[in-house]
Amino acid sequence: MSQSASQNVSSSAYLPEHAQGALNAYNKLDVDAKLALLYLVYKKMGDSVTPAAPAATEPELAPLLMDDFYRLSHDQQLDVMREIVNGADTDYSHAYGALKENNQLMVWYAWAQAMGQSVIGMPDNYQAEQSVTAALGQIEGLDFEDQISLLREIASGMGYSNIQAIPTQAETGKTASL
Repeated sequence: MSQSASQNVSSSAYLPEHAQGALNAYNKLDVDAKLALLYLVYKKMGDSVTPAAPAATEPELAPLLMDDFYRLSHDQQLDVMREIVNGADTDYSHAYGALKENNQLMVWYAWAQAMGQSVIGMPDNYQAEQSVTAALGQIEGLDFEDQISLLREIASGMGYSNIQAIPTQAETGKTASL
C-alpha cells in the first residue's frame, strides 16, 4: 500500500474495540505528539514493550535504521523520525516500510533505549499535551497482548512502501487461476 504524508493508521479488524479507541487517539495526534507518545510508551512500559518476540526480530535487516541513523546529527534524526511517522517518500522511510512489524517495533525500541545519548532525546522542558497523556493512559489501560497488537498496528502504519495490496477475489470478481 502506498502511504502518504497525511496517512493515519486506519481502524483494524485485528484490534479489539477497546484498543481501537487508543488507535483513534493516536491518529488524532500531530507528528511530534506521536513521537512523544511512542517515547513515553517505551519509557513507562520499558522492557515489556521490547519487540514482542525478541527472537523474531532481525536488526541486521535494517542497517540504515540501526547503524547509519546513529551517525546522523540529532536534528537529522528527528527529521528521519518525522519522515517515517508521516510515511514520506525518503530512503529511511522506505527502509522502515520494508520491515515486518516485529522489526519495526524493534527499531522504535532501540531508538527509545538510546534517546538522550546516541539518539535525540526529549527536550528537558517537555510537557506532554493532554491528548498525549490521554492516549498514553488508554494504552496503559490495555492488557499486554492488546498493547503489543496496538503498537504493531501503529508501527506498521508508518514508513513508505509502494507495494500494492493484492486485490481479493471479491474485489476483482475473478477466481484465481493456476
